[in-house]
Amino acid sequence: MGITGFISGKLRFRRRIVVISIALSFLVMIVSVSVSSGFRKEIRDALSSASGDVRLLPSDLDWLSGSSPVGATPSYLPYIDSIYGVSKVSPVVYRAGIVKNRDVVHGVLFKGVEDFGAADSVSLAVSIPSRLAAILSVAPGDVLQAYFVGEKVRVRKFNIVSLYDDIAEADDRLVVYGRLEDMQRVNGWDSTRVSAFEISLLEDFRSESGMELMTREIGAASLLYASEDDESVVAVSSADENPQLFDWLALIDFNVIFILALMTVVAGFNMVSGLLILLFENISTIGILKSLGMTDRAIVKVFLRSSSSLVLKGMLAGNVLALVFCAVQASTRFITLDPANYFISYVPVHLEIMKILAADAAAYLLIMLLLLLPSMFISRVDPARTVRMS
Repeated sequence: MGITGFISGKLRFRRRIVVISIALSFLVMIVSVSVSSGFRKEIRDALSSASGDVRLLPSDLDWLSGSSPVGATPSYLPYIDSIYGVSKVSPVVYRAGIVKNRDVVHGVLFKGVEDFGAADSVSLAVSIPSRLAAILSVAPGDVLQAYFVGEKVRVRKFNIVSLYDDIAEADDRLVVYGRLEDMQRVNGWDSTRVSAFEISLLEDFRSESGMELMTREIGAASLLYASEDDESVVAVSSADENPQLFDWLALIDFNVIFILALMTVVAGFNMVSGLLILLFENISTIGILKSLGMTDRAIVKVFLRSSSSLVLKGMLAGNVLALVFCAVQASTRFITLDPANYFISYVPVHLEIMKILAADAAAYLLIMLLLLLPSMFISRVDPARTVRMS
């Protein structure tokens, strides 16, 4: 151990409030980063599950009425499936409908999918959102009466097999899931016709820029490799269809950056005030060290090492508290939200170790840079006066 390390180890910093304030600052920073990542992951995963990250729709964009089907096995599909970044391509059948229970009527979007998962013994099985179940006062096991308007009104009685929690989107769209073949029959199609294709992307491509890139590539493939028998389609990204959600996520990211900067500055200035107290408490020690021939630079190292130890202790405590909070919130979801304002019903958390380490490192470096300001006080200490006063 060097002389600076030995002396810094002998200094006593009795201001616990400084360590506590640093710990609280790092707690807020790590929780903010984790909550921001949680919102981004939950909303993107929910959107990907609900409508894919990219959709191939009929070129006339009339995918709700059942009058513009596309082929279920177009020539370009294998080429799109092989594009790097594409995770899954799923055919779907859509149909706008009206559901009714007693005197309550509500418009919904029916969606037929391949991997519905309900037992084959249940005919016309559907899964409905919890919000719709509350509106209609229905539950699993009940019958859902639906009306489909076209050249003539078609009536179907579906069997509710499950409920699911959806994202409260701005357009308040409620999606009822059913089997692909059931919805094909509702539209009067055979197994060779579908409404669209939903394409899920790998996690690395779920940003707005990633979706934009993949949408262009998928759209180009659908044109380049289409045969004469294939219907014309257009590629549309989830970011384009849900701009309000992605704008909201961007606002959260901006708020997190502001919080990180604010908490770092707060922790830094708390540490600056603490270091000033430490310097004034040890002003006679500084004078003695100077009289013994120790340079200002070496003395600064002594106090910076002592301060660095406190910053690291506060950072460690804040990180531990943040990780405990995130673990409890992830397992219990005890902090809830209003889905109408926040799109989901609880505060999501997602730990991204690299982001946390980057936030820790950036905050630590900035705090240590701020500590250079009070360290300049050392050069103004007169050893003759301080030693005589002591």
